[in-house]
Amino acid sequence: MNDETQKRLITILSSMIAYVLAGRLSDILIKEPEVRGVRDDLKEALLKAGFSLVSTIIASFVIRRVVASRWGS
Repeated sequence: MNDETQKRLITILSSMIAYVLAGRLSDILIKEPEVRGVRDDLKEALLKAGFSLVSTIIASFVIRRVVASRWGS
């Protein structure tokens, strides 16, 4: 598997992980006030950015392990 394909798979997998986890946890951790303020937007943005970072690292690790086990690179 070439590097470009690995990068695409990492991007797709990390996006899926971040979307699912950040969506569910933001509903749990962030209480929706009647009127949203800048603080609420900042909390949500930081939560989603954190999950995006973590999910990219996890996806990269998973894809590299799969490639190494299948193609022995």
